[in-house]
Amino acid sequence: MNTILNGKAWKYGDNVDTDVIIPARYLSTSAPEELAPHCMEDIDEAFAKGVRKGDVLAAGSNFGCGSSREHAPIAIAGAGISCVVAASYARIFFRNAINVGLPIFECPEAAEAIEKGDLVEVNLDTGAITDKTKNKTWTARPFPPFLRELIGAGGLVPWVRKQLREE
Repeated sequence: MNTILNGKAWKYGDNVDTDVIIPARYLSTSAPEELAPHCMEDIDEAFAKGVRKGDVLAAGSNFGCGSSREHAPIAIAGAGISCVVAASYARIFFRNAINVGLPIFECPEAAEAIEKGDLVEVNLDTGAITDKTKNKTWTARPFPPFLRELIGAGGLVPWVRKQLREE
């Protein structure tokens, strides 16, 4: 997995819940390619059509609150988002994101300062988040090596499969 991520920022506020990330009417599947076209559609119709592989999602506090479905981080990653930078996360979303291999960073200062359309670079190894448009850098706590490996493998299930093949 590339440890330096670069992309355009998409910006959302506080308390973006899982029903907004992926509306319940689309939960008959967990296929990323089927969820992605509907990601964020109830709050941002332009998102699914405008997001590009590698883009970064910035959000306020309590991102991913609501139900415990893994569909939300699957839809975000399926849409092309390389990582999420938020002021804080709902606990279940945080764990689900790791489980599906979506890198997420908690950094209130970066989340507040980053604006839609800014070019953002995130270093997965160091936790450095740089808004290239504003030439500002913040540091979030990076994941420990084990979790970086798990995320790099694409999530918990692919990581376990790899471990079983190696045994």
